[in-house]
Amino acid sequence: MTSTSQVPVAQTLCGYPIEPPETQLRCWSGTSHPFGATVADNGVNFALYSANATAVTLLLFNGPGDEQPVRSIELNSDKNRSFNIWHIFVEGVKHGMGYAYRIDGPQDQRSGHRFDPEKVLIDPYARANNLTRWKRGDACVPGDNLTTSMRSVVIDTSDYDWEGDQPLQTPMAQSVIYEMHVGGFTKSPTSGVQNPGKFLGLIEKIPYLKNLGVTAVELLPPLCFDHTDVLREHDGKKLVNYWGYSTVGYFAPHQAYCVSDNDGQHIREFRDMVKALHKAGIEVILDVVFNHTDEGNHQGPTFCFKGIDNSTYYYLTGADGSKEFYYDYTGCGNTFNCNHPVGEKLILDSLRFWVEEMHVDGFRFDEGSVLSRGESGAPMEHPPVIWAIELDDVLAKSKVIAEAWDAAGLYQIGYFPGARWAEWNGKYRDAIRGFVKGDPGLISEVAARIAGSSDLYQWHREEPVNSVNFITAHDGFTLYDLTAYNEKHNWANGEGNNDGVNDNVSWNCGFEGECEDKWVNDLRSRQVKNFATIMLISKGVPMIVAGDEFKRSQGGNNNTYCHDNEINWFDWNKIGSADSQEMIRFWSLLIKKRLTFKSHFTGRYFSGKTNRFNISDVHWHGPIINQPGWNDPEARCLSFTLGDTAEDSDQTNNLHVMMNMYWDGLDFEIPKFEGLEWYRVIDTSLPSPNDIAEGPNQMVKIESDHYTLTGRSVVVLTSREVH
Repeated sequence: MTSTSQVPVAQTLCGYPIEPPETQLRCWSGTSHPFGATVADNGVNFALYSANATAVTLLLFNGPGDEQPVRSIELNSDKNRSFNIWHIFVEGVKHGMGYAYRIDGPQDQRSGHRFDPEKVLIDPYARANNLTRWKRGDACVPGDNLTTSMRSVVIDTSDYDWEGDQPLQTPMAQSVIYEMHVGGFTKSPTSGVQNPGKFLGLIEKIPYLKNLGVTAVELLPPLCFDHTDVLREHDGKKLVNYWGYSTVGYFAPHQAYCVSDNDGQHIREFRDMVKALHKAGIEVILDVVFNHTDEGNHQGPTFCFKGIDNSTYYYLTGADGSKEFYYDYTGCGNTFNCNHPVGEKLILDSLRFWVEEMHVDGFRFDEGSVLSRGESGAPMEHPPVIWAIELDDVLAKSKVIAEAWDAAGLYQIGYFPGARWAEWNGKYRDAIRGFVKGDPGLISEVAARIAGSSDLYQWHREEPVNSVNFITAHDGFTLYDLTAYNEKHNWANGEGNNDGVNDNVSWNCGFEGECEDKWVNDLRSRQVKNFATIMLISKGVPMIVAGDEFKRSQGGNNNTYCHDNEINWFDWNKIGSADSQEMIRFWSLLIKKRLTFKSHFTGRYFSGKTNRFNISDVHWHGPIINQPGWNDPEARCLSFTLGDTAEDSDQTNNLHVMMNMYWDGLDFEIPKFEGLEWYRVIDTSLPSPNDIAEGPNQMVKIESDHYTLTGRSVVVLTSREVH
């Protein structure tokens, strides 16, 4: 909160008439920092960056949904401008009031300027934005759009009782991330919650997440976006911006995820969710989109950056050196100028806000490679914004995860700038998909991925925790659909099945789509368990997609970005079925066992260290001990032993993992170590509850020196000391 001492009453009045008198909105010169609308005891300070504007008018609304402003204040360039920052303090403005800007300047698109004083603009730093009157089309065409514009909302963020809450700081090596959509998690009528599709609805389902055992939720963009944008209609359904990857407000929770119609309550509801998740020991990671904005290309709407200072905030291009159009490194029409000092400041200020004031635990950066591009668009060796995030004191203990590629072909897996940045490891995804599918000759790469992808990260002193291991994400097939579809089935998107990737490295187990064949369905369940087991026994940070734990299907649609309907929503009736509960049980116990075996999944690579039983931290095999068959082009089998080398343990917590992705059963040798005996913990080929042991009493002692693995199955053994 800004105190009145920062805007002393002794400052010179701007000389504006107070009309109408009842508003009592007196104006002072104000201060240039902080950016945005900062609430003080007796009013609000407004500050906005625009290097090329020639005139700025502040519009004030008693309510953000009002049609007409109660006051329009034209800022004085002598008294209300400090260098490139326009500012004013307005006494009498209060929490909950609406505001917006009209900005004039050069109207020369070839030079990159798109100023239009007829367009009403929101504040990039607003803590809330109101879409009550918003009509997107009016912002795309010439003409005044006052009555159909978005408005920012003055928000006082100081009044909240955190009850001692702080970010949890769970070590990355002990994290299990659950990627989920806030709305789709509870929006179905089957959810049974009081607040479906909302932040508060998620709170009602925390016991489900707690039982599953995940340590963090990674929320698909929960920042303000335009949920009213109807992309097209198809088969009588309106297709909309469901995922939320086109941000409108970088400091505001998404209003459609809030229960209250009062914009002033949205931050409170988000905080309530964070606080409740933290009480359950679950971190909150936000999916953030700084690579582009919702204003699109040269034909898109003008509601913020385009009208504030287009040439500052975007990468521009055009014929003969002009700046009439937008570089599109993102596939979304424009690219945000992340490494311009002002763009960098907005990103850093936004991240600090979500950590300091909203207590979030980390961020996943959509198309993060865009953040490595300089103002020319070329990748930089030391991109300022990435290193600023890396070294910032406020963000130092927050998780930072990059999608280390962009739509223009920049692919930085293993090469993303910065040291502590984790990356979505797309190479892990592709290798494990191919291996479980039954593709031959992959075992060398599979071993590297299971071992933490040292070939990608160790060369520049990074660690296994730099690799976020995933097999599915929101973008693509669900885990079940990987086992049920050879081809994408995106017809419901209304794009002629031409959208979405064509190569999914999937296998339908012999039948395309849903079927009644028990053999096929049992095989699909086994394949899901194979994927799950491999991911949870790999070094790195596992990420699960919401619904994979109960075999959620999207009907083979691998690009569900536009469906706010049953295609994406959780079906809680299905979750309650016996088949789903058996799979949820498997995942839950698997996650708990990973945390039990955490000595094997530290943030360090294997070093060759041995324990008191002469077992090294990792030793690779095939079906025959000590013969992994690295150079066998037909190999579909791999096994390995993980030695418990922890200094603070009795070193009996050893593992032996056998993976047979061949279609027939095969005998695997089991290594012998004096003083130890093996017990079966997991066999993905067995029906529940024998597929995974719930506790020590359910584990089965292995009496033989061989184990016959069913075709396409994974077996995990653990050791006990002989007494």
